[in-house]
Amino acid sequence: MEMTVELPEELAVRLRPLKDQLPQILELGLRELSAQPGFKGLSEVLETLAQLPTPEKVLDLRPSDPLQHRMHMLLEKNRNEGLTPAEEQEWARYEYIEHLIRMAKAHAALKQKNE
Repeated sequence: MEMTVELPEELAVRLRPLKDQLPQILELGLRELSAQPGFKGLSEVLETLAQLPTPEKVLDLRPSDPLQHRMHMLLEKNRNEGLTPAEEQEWARYEYIEHLIRMAKAHAALKQKNE
């Protein structure tokens, strides 16, 4: 299928050398866009960490209810029917962020202990 799209000049200049990869770029962009609602809770947690909170606040960090629900849904789907490639990528991001949060909590606990 052929489509015509109007783009800002700056974006068109950046995309021109990647002309042959546009279908792949659009596919990846659509995956990211559709995954964004599932990352709302992660954004809140990461924004909290970016504010360099006290060790107590770091140790109190918990995923939001919608994020917990999404993660539970992905776990169940993985057990029952398997995840799509986009969902696997989403899950891998959750695992990576969870690892970072665990590290932050470990550092916070050490800092709290040494105070």
